[in-house]
Amino acid sequence: MARYTVLTPDAQHDDDHRVEREVAGSDVDFIHYTTADASDVPDETWEKVDALLVWHVLPIDQRVLSRLKNCKIIVRCGVGFDHIDLASAGAAGIPVSNCPDYGTNEVADHAIAMMLTFSRGLTAYHRTMTADPAGNFHWNRGEPRRIRHKTFGVVGFGRIGTAALLRAKAFGMHIVGYDKYAPRGQEIALEIERVESLEEVLERADVLSIHTPLTDETRGMIDAAALKRMKSDAILINTARGPIVDTAALIEALRNNEISAAGLDVLPVEPASLDDPLVKAFAEQPDWLKDRLILTPHAAFNSEAGRYDARANSTKTMMRYLETGELWNCVNGAFLKA
Repeated sequence: MARYTVLTPDAQHDDDHRVEREVAGSDVDFIHYTTADASDVPDETWEKVDALLVWHVLPIDQRVLSRLKNCKIIVRCGVGFDHIDLASAGAAGIPVSNCPDYGTNEVADHAIAMMLTFSRGLTAYHRTMTADPAGNFHWNRGEPRRIRHKTFGVVGFGRIGTAALLRAKAFGMHIVGYDKYAPRGQEIALEIERVESLEEVLERADVLSIHTPLTDETRGMIDAAALKRMKSDAILINTARGPIVDTAALIEALRNNEISAAGLDVLPVEPASLDDPLVKAFAEQPDWLKDRLILTPHAAFNSEAGRYDARANSTKTMMRYLETGELWNCVNGAFLKA
């Protein structure tokens, strides 16, 4: 009989938990679903599991939590956990952990790639050098920009924000960081300039890169007022969470030339919806938007190595707690009942 039963209700893999079994051992019973609807999983399955490994598709809300009779830990196979009711899980005595030790390099690389694409005019070069329907070939060098000595503004300098700013430093950029929750002195270790307000980093950044979690405080943080504070030639990059940026305000800021360009890997609604005015404009590509907006499908984290790390490290966190009681990466400690 298996020591533990583990459920992945919204699995993002279809290989019978190959990685998880490799880490956990052969006497753990894994149950696999690929659903966004909790009702697709039978009640008796929810009730018997010792742990959940969850992705970012199925909300772990009170409806799910009330069905967990034996669950000892919930581990999010990724970083963000805004779809999990942390307080209710804590009240039920269930710790929730995330997996911060994957995807850091990939997301930082993605942010810098977006910056370089805009600053060097790569999308414009690609588009204009591609023969048009009439067979014309365009040889136009445009007006790319030098990034050395420009200011890279980072909102949130945790793991990924730090990885991104270190890459920007390597290009000779000046780093200005805002993070009200980072320990005092972290800016000294990183050798960056720390500012005490979002407004200051907005006003000073030539490139603004967002690296914060989605919380009540950060939801809609980059709104119309924030965008108006930015330089008219600034670049905005968001590889964090979609709802941090008000996309309706962003498309108007681009239309009105309040900022120069924006690269988003994340959107308020995913997959992308044409109900979003920014997505609709991107699909239509009016002349005023060409080469000024990059959208990617929440893929900044994605690589074969990164996906392996997410699965393996989440399973390690789960097994550590089940076998020893040692809790890694807990994100709802403040809510756990004694």
